[in-house]
Amino acid sequence: MALPKNMRLQGHRTFEYIHKNSVKYHGNLMTLKVARSNPELLLSHKLSNTSDNFRVAISISKKVSKKAVERNKIRRILQEWLLTNIQKINSHKPYWLLVNLRIGNFCNDKKGLLEEFQNLMSKSSLIK
Repeated sequence: MALPKNMRLQGHRTFEYIHKNSVKYHGNLMTLKVARSNPELLLSHKLSNTSDNFRVAISISKKVSKKAVERNKIRRILQEWLLTNIQKINSHKPYWLLVNLRIGNFCNDKKGLLEEFQNLMSKSSLIK
């Protein structure tokens, strides 16, 4: 199940903003970048009514896997975890989250990937 459109980040200015203004949380398998939301950047995408809510982007490099099928499978695993564990209570938090996966083989280690993701999410205090 994919993230709803009102939860996804889009646009190069949005990503530049996150790279410059974020707090970074590093793990062995991934890096989280958390920044306060900046709704003005999303006005060109006509997302003004929900632009101050919690939004997410998951970036998986080709270095993780050359096959798009495997990268998409990893992305869906993380998106599913987000949808089940981020309650409606957290959707009001005005933060943008960028998840960057590092080089590695994640297809066989779904449990380890989710454990680290949950660990970094709690470290960033986006979940409790």
